[in-house]
Amino acid sequence: MKLAMFRTGDEPARIGVIDGDTVADVTSFDRRLPTTIQAALEENALGAVATAAKRAPRLALASVRLAAPITRPGKFLALGINYKAHVAEMKVRMPTFEPPAVQVWFNKQVTSITGPHDPIQKPLVSDMLDYEGELAFVIGRRCRHVSAADAPGVVAGYLVCNDVSVRDWQMASPTQTMGKSFDTHGPLGPWLVTPDELDDVQKLRVRTWVNDELRQDYSTADMVYTCAQMIEHLSKAMTLEPGDVITTGTSVGNGVLRDPPSLLKAGDRVCIEIEGIGRIDNPVVDEKA
Repeated sequence: MKLAMFRTGDEPARIGVIDGDTVADVTSFDRRLPTTIQAALEENALGAVATAAKRAPRLALASVRLAAPITRPGKFLALGINYKAHVAEMKVRMPTFEPPAVQVWFNKQVTSITGPHDPIQKPLVSDMLDYEGELAFVIGRRCRHVSAADAPGVVAGYLVCNDVSVRDWQMASPTQTMGKSFDTHGPLGPWLVTPDELDDVQKLRVRTWVNDELRQDYSTADMVYTCAQMIEHLSKAMTLEPGDVITTGTSVGNGVLRDPPSLLKAGDRVCIEIEGIGRIDNPVVDEKA
């Protein structure tokens, strides 16, 4: 399934199932169903959603407005320096750079989350706004001490993430969290793709465009740590819960590392597409005082 959150008019976003160029309006068909993907995961109701989708009325996808599939997860975790090509790029730009010996995680605060087509704000306090096209996944059930072999079984689905970064604020904090957590700096979407829809999440093409210029083009095959290894590592320390969002790092082509640097400004548009999942497309606007 491709599970989406969508709006018609000014109504609150509700859950739907993508079917070609339509969306099955499952909650209007069966009012007993959860109205959000998060709630459906918590209530183990994805099977009921799939059943309802077979008979639910269809709306044209072009007629609805997509929202972030998950808006208030318990955790929004991000992994840094997780692509071999990115490590090589960092060594060229900073000859003394040494890649971390273990997985290095940071938080993106959940208030950064925004929809797949919503504006990204260029902050009042910085001109160092950057993009990072990434594969992300969502935890489907409560778990702890999960082996890498068992890890795929706890994933509800995959989605596209832009780990928007304010580079000067990021570098000023050892945890990176401040520079990763500005409002609107966590676009997610366009929908949540369940694992059965993808042949191999470790062989997906990821591309990022800024104003139609291709800036990133890489494969998840180049990850240092696989998605399964991430889950194994994280679950040694903490309980992972339904709806938790985990984003898996980016590769070469970020604006700050280009020569010369090419950072985002108001009027730009950032599009990120992952093979088999879909595309998010966000305009950049100035934050208003």
